[in-house]
Amino acid sequence: MADPEADTNGIPQRGVGAGRDPAVETLSPSLSLDRIGQALASFYDDLIAEGVPEHLAVLVRQVRTPEAAAPDPAPAACGLKPGRLALVVEDDAAIRAMAVALLDETELDVLSCDSAEAALDIMRARGGEVALVFADVHLAGVMDGVQLASAIALLWPTTRLVVTSGQRTQRPSALAPQAVFIPKPWRPLDLLGEVERARVTPHLLLP
Repeated sequence: MADPEADTNGIPQRGVGAGRDPAVETLSPSLSLDRIGQALASFYDDLIAEGVPEHLAVLVRQVRTPEAAAPDPAPAACGLKPGRLALVVEDDAAIRAMAVALLDETELDVLSCDSAEAALDIMRARGGEVALVFADVHLAGVMDGVQLASAIALLWPTTRLVVTSGQRTQRPSALAPQAVFIPKPWRPLDLLGEVERARVTPHLLLP
């Protein structure tokens, strides 16, 4: 019988329903990398036992190990205020540029990349400052946007997640419950509304 707390990609859905793990709730955007590592260490073995994909397991090992050197932040990220970053993850350069241009008009500073792996590198370096992640389902690299959303929901649960796709009109069944789904072509007003929600009210774990 399938584990009700795991999605079809084998990524556990932590922090949802009555069985949410209190260790996840200890994570907050203000915690340092070392503190996040200490919190993850207490339930890392359970995550692996439940079948977390290897690429996510590697990320957890890196985050929980203080000696793991985080990549240098992108130049555009220097000097930003905490909680004032938006991250656009889109493999189509034209659509990525359009989303970045739109978000540049908001109070959030913007970073962008084309793969989930690059997005997780940015989150490791600046995750506590990222208020919103806007990701396509289809991405360059191994992981897709659904898996990226699951990883971010697990490791940075207060980040608001918005996932989009041009290949489906319905919400993917494996998408983390915390994430908002917007089909393409998305309207600027829809994205700006999510920015406002991320700016005003931190996204919390669902009860």
